[in-house]
Amino acid sequence: MEHKASLKSLTVEGTKYRTLFTKKFENRKIWEEPDDRKIQAYIPGTILKVYVQPGQQVKAGEDLIILEAMKMKNHISIPFDAKIKNINVIEGQSIAKDFCLLELE
Repeated sequence: MEHKASLKSLTVEGTKYRTLFTKKFENRKIWEEPDDRKIQAYIPGTILKVYVQPGQQVKAGEDLIILEAMKMKNHISIPFDAKIKNINVIEGQSIAKDFCLLELE
């Protein structure tokens, strides 16, 4: 299988380079800085328990959700104080990796 590549110009710290970018590189998913106001699932699984409600004030270290994945219970907690804006899951729901579980204000 042959990969087609195209010659591109690339500037790094004022120095211009010519390089080859493959189609795979050009079609890659661009990295975006994570939004710390959206709590996402880091693994696919099933929601066992939701401890919070919209409008609730939560403290750092407090459990928000229990996510069961591969027969293990993963406690999803919050690393800072915040207020719950929206909950996007219900108990018993199956979710995919990177699914937005809840949003914070």
